[in-house]
Amino acid sequence: MEVKINREIRDYTESLFFGLSMRQFIFSVFAVGVAIGIYFGLRNLVGTETVSWMCILGASPFAVLGFIKYHGMTAEQFLWAYIKSEFLMPKKLCFYPTNIYFEALKNIIANHEKEELKRHD
Repeated sequence: MEVKINREIRDYTESLFFGLSMRQFIFSVFAVGVAIGIYFGLRNLVGTETVSWMCILGASPFAVLGFIKYHGMTAEQFLWAYIKSEFLMPKKLCFYPTNIYFEALKNIIANHEKEELKRHD
């Protein structure tokens, strides 16, 4: 008998509905709700083929948000991190190059230059 265990135990997600986690299931329900709303809202205005493509385009962002992970963050965690870094706490990073080697040996170089001047005089 073999029991499979995730290599990274923190990646474990419990399947609740249809093999989906609760988060994935909720976003899937939102996607279906958006598709149904688009269909019933636009079926009399445009043709069946057009409204079906609009349903797909309208529901796909919600479906993707339930499954996406970026750098270990869920979509809403990533969105919150982006808003914080770009709008709430923006920082202007400036690069000032420094020559660490020169800074460490500045005194020694100055002493050698003085000695060279004394020798030539």
